[in-house]
Amino acid sequence: MSQPRTLPLLKRGFLGDIISLAVMIAIAVICFHFMPSNLSFFTRIIAIMLLVLAIDLVTGFTGIATLGHAALYGAGAYAAGIAAAKFGINDPILMLLIGVVAGAIMGLISSLVILRGHGLSQLVLSIAVVQLAREAANKFSGWTGGSDGLSGISPAPLFGTWRFDLWGRTSYWLAVVLLLVTFFLLRQLVRSPFGKLCQAIRQDPVRVRAMGAPVYLTQVKMYAISGAVAGLGGALSAVATKVVGLDSLSFELSAEAVVMLVLGGTANLFGAMIGSGVFMWFEHTMATINPYHWLTIVGALLVVVVLFAPRGLTGMAETLYNRLIGGLRK
Repeated sequence: MSQPRTLPLLKRGFLGDIISLAVMIAIAVICFHFMPSNLSFFTRIIAIMLLVLAIDLVTGFTGIATLGHAALYGAGAYAAGIAAAKFGINDPILMLLIGVVAGAIMGLISSLVILRGHGLSQLVLSIAVVQLAREAANKFSGWTGGSDGLSGISPAPLFGTWRFDLWGRTSYWLAVVLLLVTFFLLRQLVRSPFGKLCQAIRQDPVRVRAMGAPVYLTQVKMYAISGAVAGLGGALSAVATKVVGLDSLSFELSAEAVVMLVLGGTANLFGAMIGSGVFMWFEHTMATINPYHWLTIVGALLVVVVLFAPRGLTGMAETLYNRLIGGLRK
């Protein structure tokens, strides 16, 4: 499967990254000033964006089928939460770092199981991993809080200055900075020789293996990196909401995250973020307007997108752009 084409701006290297970061900062500032009552919701969106970016690394760029990435996200959330609630480590930066390490370790362990299969069997194994992780969190309720959730998480002021207030301003800007840094680093990663090797493995692993490249080891490395990103999202959620529940280890979260990726467009970091933002905002809006039938409306939207924009919203934007440019050149 060939790499999906993208708009000219998205094809550019470092300059394109800087422009993209500037646009993201502008959007963040607009949201902060014009929708201050939704800052906690926006922070939640960014945490899920990190999860979807993590899935894109292994599915979109490396070709590994998975429906179990919530295990990595939940590992980061619970690790950060337990560090704060049980060991008194409430510095938010340390909590995030602990979440990153826990997500990477969980990603490494998961990859050793999931990469044993291929195609459909990978999906089955990934579902088994997330279900086992959820059951383990439920059984060890003394550490995780079980079905009641892990509470008692009280992050200290960020850098000793900015408190995590009820309006979510500190957590929002922390989330924005984390997203910007993660996006920039991942853009460099997917364009690096390692990233190109992962994309080659996605297209033809047999040929790559015949050329002497370490296919399995490369996939394990990418899964661990993906786990670190997902763990960061989970830790951010724990810091922002001050509670961790079993829903952070649910199959439903994994499935929704994959839907968001497909909605935005795979093998495209922009698509992962756009799909997450559009899906969660649409879901939130429809649930407010019609609390009884919003799932039907969301399902109808997904059907329309799959039928008329099989390459996701970014693919649809590229098609419209090409038609517009083609029309202007005639």
